[in-house]
Amino acid sequence: MKALFPLSGAIARRGLLKLAAAAAGALLFTGAAQAQAPAKTKVAAIYTVPVEQQWVSRIHKALTAARDRGEIDYTFSENVTNADYERVMRQYAEQGNKLVVGEAFAVEAAARKVAKDYPQTAFLMGSSGKPQQPNFSVFDNYIQEPAYLTGMIAAGMSKTGKIGLVGGYPIPEVNRLMQAFIEGAKEVNPQAEFTVTFIGSWFDPPKAKEAAFAMIDKGADVLYAERFGVSDAAKERGKLAIGNVIDTQPQYPETVVASALWSMEPTIDEALKQVKAGTFKADDYGQYSLMKHQGSSLAPLGTFAAKIPADLVAKVEARQKAILDGSFSVKVVDKEPKSSAR
Repeated sequence: MKALFPLSGAIARRGLLKLAAAAAGALLFTGAAQAQAPAKTKVAAIYTVPVEQQWVSRIHKALTAARDRGEIDYTFSENVTNADYERVMRQYAEQGNKLVVGEAFAVEAAARKVAKDYPQTAFLMGSSGKPQQPNFSVFDNYIQEPAYLTGMIAAGMSKTGKIGLVGGYPIPEVNRLMQAFIEGAKEVNPQAEFTVTFIGSWFDPPKAKEAAFAMIDKGADVLYAERFGVSDAAKERGKLAIGNVIDTQPQYPETVVASALWSMEPTIDEALKQVKAGTFKADDYGQYSLMKHQGSSLAPLGTFAAKIPADLVAKVEARQKAILDGSFSVKVVDKEPKSSAR
């Protein structure tokens, strides 16, 4: 009987069948792998200032780290005006973002209104207020513990006993850090004098610089740089500065002695954990900024490690240990600090 297909044709046919089977298997494997890969969580952030600004840069850094780990799809808007904040919040909620992060300090009413309209979206907002059920959680930079330690260092490094503090606005988030800094300084030098100025802006380095110059003219030789621009003034006049939120010593190696650092990673990681598990609820995430959660820390002394007196370093290390083991608590004082300089 004559073969239906020539031998060579049959071999070719079997080869094609094998290729088709292999291709189908590859597609099934790819599909299975894609099915097994966890879906990325869509996250959006809204910032009223540039992402380079100290406070906001910490949130951006934590979210960028989560993105780089492959956990989230991250998008953000910066320099959003207060008048436009509500619109941008709604836009991100409509786009299906599971978590929206931002600062609601100047737009509390609008932000909370949006959260009510999108109960299935998780909102994590920098806020002086309380959580709002069911989905509006709050956080803040509770870094008063390392701020206290930097105050100790400032007083120990000051030759005149006169210390200047330049801040943005006298709101609780700034006040508590300045108050802790002052108390830390008083522990080392009870006679220290303080000049306090608020520039009325979150990002105006020239104005902060001028305020710092005025303090130096009055005898201050160590400056608390709550805002950008203060360290520039200290550098130009040969004075010392204490950093806030981020470590700027690399940019001012002969000026910035120490800094109280804020890390938003513990806060963001906990929020993402709750969102992914479907258990996110209105809560206060402020505790994740404390030193025990690694949300804040005293920056390495770096270029000043050998310049700070050994006995002062020992005092600071002992106080830090007491904070971490719970035997010493830095008080949270939100009222506006006042100048004590005579």
